[in-house]
Amino acid sequence: MLEKIGEGGMAVVYKAHCTLLDRPVAIKVLREQYASNPEFVDRFQREARAAARLSHPNIVSIYDVGQEGEKLFIVMEYVHGVNLKDYLRNQGPLSPQTAAELGRQIGAALAHAHQRGIIHRD
Repeated sequence: MLEKIGEGGMAVVYKAHCTLLDRPVAIKVLREQYASNPEFVDRFQREARAAARLSHPNIVSIYDVGQEGEKLFIVMEYVHGVNLKDYLRNQGPLSPQTAAELGRQIGAALAHAHQRGIIHRD
């Protein structure tokens, strides 16, 4: 793993390099305090299975899911760039056109997931 690139309540996301595929990947690792709780483990695995069923330009692809000792992880497509929060902090408000386009892309991704029975919770 090369560096931490994000974190949420249940997991931490790292940038890594997949030597087999020779490309960068993102690895989402379930936090240790949740890895011993069957309810959280099941939720994490359901998330991976649900995301793996999706193929859309605005949704990252899932490459693998696994467990190394007590660590559960999801290996997914790495998308270079900054998140929206950091972008807004550094660049200021979006133009109306950019905001509309971003909203369209988010809506398209959510609609794709909803058509497959998946509800985004974050």
